[in-house]
Amino acid sequence: MKFLHTADIHWGMTPDSDKPWSRARAQAIKETFAQVITQAKLRDVDCLFIAGDLFHRQPLLRDLKELNYLFSTIPSVRVVIIAGNHDRIRPSSSLVSFTWCPNVTWIMEEDMTSVYFEDLNLEVHGFSYHSAEITEPRLNRLRAPLSSHIQVLLAHGGDAAHLPLDKNRLSEAGFSYVALGHIHKPEMAPDLSYAYPGSLEPLDKTETGRHGIIAGEISPVTRQVTSLEFVPLAKTQYIPLVVHVTPATTATELSMRIVQEIEKRGGDHIYRFRIRGMRDPDIRFDLENLENRMQIIEIIDESEPQYDFNQLFAEHPSDMIGFYIRTLQKEDMSPVEKKALFYGIDALLCTQDERS
Repeated sequence: MKFLHTADIHWGMTPDSDKPWSRARAQAIKETFAQVITQAKLRDVDCLFIAGDLFHRQPLLRDLKELNYLFSTIPSVRVVIIAGNHDRIRPSSSLVSFTWCPNVTWIMEEDMTSVYFEDLNLEVHGFSYHSAEITEPRLNRLRAPLSSHIQVLLAHGGDAAHLPLDKNRLSEAGFSYVALGHIHKPEMAPDLSYAYPGSLEPLDKTETGRHGIIAGEISPVTRQVTSLEFVPLAKTQYIPLVVHVTPATTATELSMRIVQEIEKRGGDHIYRFRIRGMRDPDIRFDLENLENRMQIIEIIDESEPQYDFNQLFAEHPSDMIGFYIRTLQKEDMSPVEKKALFYGIDALLCTQDERS
């Protein structure tokens, strides 16, 4: 039995809503999910498992129609879905009364239940969220039924507020495979008994690395996973980079180096830069224009001005600058103390320059 496993699509979300590329990111979520459907066709899979948070919020009727159309294009694929904390089942939700195409099964119950597909000898277990949080470790004592069926569990959680779980117990619970959602970073069990596909598209600057889906196969004889692979689908990545500077680095040089790093990796990605090292105290790295014209979500300047504190103290032995150096400077300074010294001296020197 071949399957695809995805979760945390967050259809309807607009990542980076304050950025110029936000609408493109919202569209990318929909386009990449359409690629999941294409992969289901190309790989001739039997099942598509969606382990929660298909939607970012309560879906509108037009969202349900859009997705139902996509599912209708793979009529031979059994699509099994549970609701996560974001798209939890509410009495007023359009999900409750919507009629899906015949190959789609929503497990909407709040308590654990299962659905059986006789032609695949497959029993899929799961339950949906009906509240924003589930703090009870409801899976820790769960065991797969003793039967000759392929047993698959769909579950959404993995942190203290959302279905806390013990992964060791989960892998020993007797299921052929556990399709997990909620954690946005891909992860596969060493014994292939469970997996998180991660979010389909990266949704914010913390979700670095490749994003995609899980493709797997379960033997009908042993009822065990025989293959499991992560399939990258998202075209965009959030890429964190560090650029080191020296006292010889100018603002123009730094700007050119950042552009080169982006061109090397591709302009479709979204970048977060940290500037580190010692810089000339007279240099200011004003990179706002660069942020505005390229997909840079953040530039954090952690560089430090290379002051000669001994010379400064000799030049200002009895004024505020000298007093500040004498008070704060010491051996083995913490990063916070260093910043206080650097920023304080920088401010005092700027004030002195303005008065001169």
